Amino acid sequence: MGELKNCPSCGNLYVEHLRPVCDTCFKEEEQMFEKVFQYMRKRENRQATLFDVRQHTGVDEEKITKFIRQGRIRVVGFPNFYYPCETCEGPTQDGRLCSSCKKKIMGDLKTDEFEAKKKLVDLGRSYYTD
Repeated sequence: MGELKNCPSCGNLYVEHLRPVCDTCFKEEEQMFEKVFQYMRKRENRQATLFDVRQHTGVDEEKITKFIRQGRIRVVGFPNFYYPCETCEGPTQDGRLCSSCKKKIMGDLKTDEFEAKKKLVDLGRSYYTD
């Protein structure tokens, strides 16, 4: 059974079961999604930017970005459509992170992996020399 909570969007009480918002807010969000989806699926809007979509649909950029990050809207084939990276707020067209942040994370992972291997080698040496 669900838990009684206040909707984070409107503050009304609702039973949290399948969704993190009340039914009213869920329906409003679905209407926003439909506006954005219908606008972006038209061939003449393939050159649209995030600003253009917001301006023509009335849906704020955070909601549009949320739909993209949820995988409900794809921006492949929209050469001018960029949205903010979750880490640095820089422009990206793919995933949650821009290419700079992805490279930094991959570099950090490689450094961590190298350090871990070095520790294992040092542990092995100390085991045999003790």
